[in-house]
Amino acid sequence: MSNHKIYVAGHRGMVGAALLRQFAAAGHTDIVIRTHAELDLTNQAAVHEFFAKEKPNQVYLAAAKVGGIHANNTYPAEFIYQNLMIEANVIHAAHMHGVQRLLFLGSSCIYPKAVTQPMREDALLTGVLEATNEPYAIAKIAGIKLCESYNRQHGRDYRSVMPTNLYGPGDNYHPTNSHVIPALIRRFHEAKQSGKTEVVIWGSGSPKREFLYVDDMASASIHIMNLSPDIYKKNTTPMLSHINVGCGEDISILELAELVSKTVGYQGDISLDRSQPDGTMRKLMDSTRIHSLGWHSTVKLREGLQRTYEDFQKTQPRA
Repeated sequence: MSNHKIYVAGHRGMVGAALLRQFAAAGHTDIVIRTHAELDLTNQAAVHEFFAKEKPNQVYLAAAKVGGIHANNTYPAEFIYQNLMIEANVIHAAHMHGVQRLLFLGSSCIYPKAVTQPMREDALLTGVLEATNEPYAIAKIAGIKLCESYNRQHGRDYRSVMPTNLYGPGDNYHPTNSHVIPALIRRFHEAKQSGKTEVVIWGSGSPKREFLYVDDMASASIHIMNLSPDIYKKNTTPMLSHINVGCGEDISILELAELVSKTVGYQGDISLDRSQPDGTMRKLMDSTRIHSLGWHSTVKLREGLQRTYEDFQKTQPRA
């Protein structure tokens, strides 16, 4: 890794920032980054100009438009268009400018709504997707297939990893457009600050989700990227090349809310708004493949939530 010039697309996002922390800890300094203002990844000409100038050896494609159930339901056109454009432009430009190795970061929502749990890699394209995030999922599936197609036709080594639900420092804590953990952290924190006696969470509280601390995801990404081509190909197939990344454990949304409440120090009650959607009832990744390749998560949920709450507090204006 030390001899490579690495482009991290999406370095201001949660995963991209975690990747930068990992590279810094390893002493790797030849990193290329651009803000959205400096490089619009949906602009094909600008992306080609960037690759022609910088000539990176490796690419970590962590840039994406992301959000929770509300955001996916409200902005479906933006989710499918922007994600398709970002991955198509970056992957094609990487190929055109001689980048041999690239890592594409997908999402567990690529799997069918009624998929057998835990979700195996070979469940891809075997059923109907969850309606609330179908546009985003379609874009992520397209990213996998873009990588596989350039590998098959041009002999590239473009790899894909599918993380479970991620959380950690740098998350989006927006009150309506965020994922479940940052949304709960904000909700319980604000309830504690204002003295509210009750916090309402969406749905029945019974759906189960798996959560992975973002620095674990970064370490998994680097681990997969640095596997030799022979080992990667031995553990994947040309038309099923993506690798799941998860911790192997899930928790109900209500149990999660209770854990976040304790982390924040909120003393009130938790109630359920059953009129709101649950989404998929269970989403647990089968991470057998990446575990067999020598990677395992290290940060437990309780510890990760504490670190994330500390990060959230840093984002809040001082009184």
